[in-house]
Amino acid sequence: MDEHDWLAQRFEEHRTHLRAIAYRMLGSLNEADDAVQEAWLRLARSDAEGIENLGGWLTTVVGRVCLDILRSRTSRREVSMPDPIVSRENGLDPEHEALLADSVGLALLTVLETLTPAERLAFVLHDTFGMPFEEIAPIVGRSPTTARKLASRARRRLQGAYTSPDADLTRQREVVDAFFAAARVGDFDALLAVLDPDILLRADTGGVPPGAPREVRGATAVAEQALTFSRRAPFAQPALVNGAAGVVVISRGRPITVMGFTIKGGKIVEIDILANAARLAPLDLTVLDD
Repeated sequence: MDEHDWLAQRFEEHRTHLRAIAYRMLGSLNEADDAVQEAWLRLARSDAEGIENLGGWLTTVVGRVCLDILRSRTSRREVSMPDPIVSRENGLDPEHEALLADSVGLALLTVLETLTPAERLAFVLHDTFGMPFEEIAPIVGRSPTTARKLASRARRRLQGAYTSPDADLTRQREVVDAFFAAARVGDFDALLAVLDPDILLRADTGGVPPGAPREVRGATAVAEQALTFSRRAPFAQPALVNGAAGVVVISRGRPITVMGFTIKGGKIVEIDILANAARLAPLDLTVLDD
């Protein structure tokens, strides 16, 4: 085995971990892959034999690349909903299991978008992957004490904005099925029965009519919104969306909408609707086959 092949093999041992970090940092599968590829290119140009801790070195590189991407988004004032990971209900494939090992739902990723780039990096690397602040500090260009404060601030913001969902997938599916059963027949009261009074519905640019708000709050308003897309209910196929019960609406063999649900205490507390054609086009519907 020549030196290049040896180096490539060692890099592949870390690829899954690096991609999981980048997806949590960026919420974009394509950008996550780009960040990992950039780490490989930098490794290939480096003196690899002088790297004592390859995993730590690669994590640092991916963290810095992701930080640059997030800062670029901030300068352009871009805020987008995350890419969904869609899988069949009877199990995730190994690649998806690695990405979602810590229950990274759409709701959590969406809230992460509200953090500053430095807060997001400190929180993800420390709270999710256990990286010490002494190693996080040079990535964000701050002291370890400041890095700790960044993660703490991120944690407080998440506690106020993120709802940890019920873990029982069977119960989740029952609630989602009840929601769509009510939507199909236009049963307003039945819709209200499965919605938390303070429910939040979020949609990307393709998920709502032009000029309509992308966020809707409150059970009555969300129930009214649900009735407007009830015509799509018969085409909704059950799926796991980022590891939680959700649906994919398929028309003519193509995904036109992905809906993720966050369920707490048997009620739907958040709904995320993704219908941007460019985002959904890469979805592999074969993962839904039994």
